[in-house]
Amino acid sequence: MKKKTMFAAPIIISAALCVTGCNLDETFEYPAPVIDGGIELTQDQLKLVSHSNDFAFDLFRQVMTPKESDTKSYILSPISITYALGMLNNGAAGNTQAEINKVLGFEEFGADSINAFCKKMMDVAPRLDSLTKVMISNNIYVNDSYALKDEFVRKANTYYYAYPETRDFHDGKTMNVINKWASDHTEGMIPEILDDKSFNPYTVSYLLNAIYFKGTWKYKFDKSYTEDGYFYLPGNTGDVATRPMMHQAEEFYYAETNDYKALRLPYGNETFQMTILLPLSDSQPNNLPKIPGKKTWDELNKKMKKTQVDVSLPRFETDTDIDLTKVMPELGMIDAFIPNQADFRDFCDAPTYIDLMKQVAKIKLDEEGSEAAAVTIIGMRDNAIGEPGPKYEIFHADHPFLYVISEIGSGAIFFIGRYTGY
Repeated sequence: MKKKTMFAAPIIISAALCVTGCNLDETFEYPAPVIDGGIELTQDQLKLVSHSNDFAFDLFRQVMTPKESDTKSYILSPISITYALGMLNNGAAGNTQAEINKVLGFEEFGADSINAFCKKMMDVAPRLDSLTKVMISNNIYVNDSYALKDEFVRKANTYYYAYPETRDFHDGKTMNVINKWASDHTEGMIPEILDDKSFNPYTVSYLLNAIYFKGTWKYKFDKSYTEDGYFYLPGNTGDVATRPMMHQAEEFYYAETNDYKALRLPYGNETFQMTILLPLSDSQPNNLPKIPGKKTWDELNKKMKKTQVDVSLPRFETDTDIDLTKVMPELGMIDAFIPNQADFRDFCDAPTYIDLMKQVAKIKLDEEGSEAAAVTIIGMRDNAIGEPGPKYEIFHADHPFLYVISEIGSGAIFFIGRYTGY
């Protein structure tokens, strides 16, 4: 006989991965038929992406705000959070759902539009570039003491291709099963997302999302040109460190504003790209970069033109662990975190609220391309309980900068981060 449930804690675990040089799961058909020109969206869907990018910059800015004196590098995946909250949103109702829609930027369109956007990305993204591998996967594990609402399950099936698997969470195996799923769908980059402290056998359900992206630069950096160079560290101290700096001179999309130099480094057939924002701070190159708003981001992208660029960029790795339980309420998602006020009536019969929300993310950037991973966890509790020949623009990233990995057709932001030298 099972123990009486003391509390119910459905948890959403969303894993996003961007890698180079890894083997794909044997079930993935590669290369897939290529869709030229990126993801094609309707005007309403383009508006959704625009709002979603608003969320991306607002989120990153909010994460940085309490840590203005913190000089370390950061990386996060806004689209991973969109998938995690999008799936959970199908179990939300009332003001709780309205706040989730609003914070994701989908207030005008509602939960079904989030579902349709996520489904379209899953359907189309793997076929955008024969030289870039993309997989988006979802799964749901359900405690056999509970049953999810039929409509919630239907939407999980239809929009996220997630099919709930019922298990005895007291069997001593479920945690390992979930960790293996996460590892398998992130090529081993995230081998463990639950441990003995975070796994709870009384949890109602674990919902998982994994995003896998394998891309190489269209124009790789020649390793023989990589050499140690100076990098100005943040903190207004004038400290300088030595970092491995990669070099190349090539034709790239480039723009310059009063605040930034911007460089776009394409992957594969140029469907996916990394845009680097290097602050114009010649007098104080060690200041932390300011995070632009979406308006600045859009204007900068419109201004970009192909030109010859002399590029110097550090080879680096960054990992972060971000607590989102205070960040999301500051962005306007409040009710979901308050016992007896959160409304997740359409998820299951147990009244729940978000008790835990965090994201762990990693990125590795080198001469071949980029490798990045992000895991978002949402936990729910029961209320009851060289010298150039022609003219080159100079883009030497020798002081803290921002970077964005996005898809060119939709403009959707997959990752956003900053590198400070730490």
